[in-house]
Amino acid sequence: MTREEKTTIINSLAEQLKVYPHFYITDISELNAEQTAKLRRMCFEKEVSLVMVKNTLFEKALEKNGEADAQLADVLKGSSSIMFSHTGKTPAVLIKEFRKNSPKPILKAAYVEECVYVGDEMLESLSNIKSKEELIGDVISLLQSPAKNVISALQGAAGQKIAGVVKALEERGA
Repeated sequence: MTREEKTTIINSLAEQLKVYPHFYITDISELNAEQTAKLRRMCFEKEVSLVMVKNTLFEKALEKNGEADAQLADVLKGSSSIMFSHTGKTPAVLIKEFRKNSPKPILKAAYVEECVYVGDEMLESLSNIKSKEELIGDVISLLQSPAKNVISALQGAAGQKIAGVVKALEERGA
């Protein structure tokens, strides 16, 4: 591979790191062609980009984007593939689903919500992680709950009693 080809690949990977905020480093070696095609199809359906990479080129792309991390560099050994995604937990759910019929892919590391997760044992945690949008929705629903209770109380029997008390106070003041 020439230096220009390597530079092109590094730039392409660096661009994907800018486009996709989350990525998983996995090992899909030993999957046969049929299994690999099935995994690629599942990734396509879930809007996950699956790319086979040379470890040194991916490490240079990480450095270029300023995302170089010692933990990520340590897992870049052996065969590596990268799953790029717009949502943090989608690749984890996809891996768990695919593993029902195969022992691979194995999670080496993941970069999700600006945190690094290392090791296959983190897969369960990653599949349960909530996105920023889901967390904001949870906070909003928690904030709306007390207001809904007050409104329903005012509209119900308690509201009629309060209205009666207010009316009585107005009459006394008049």
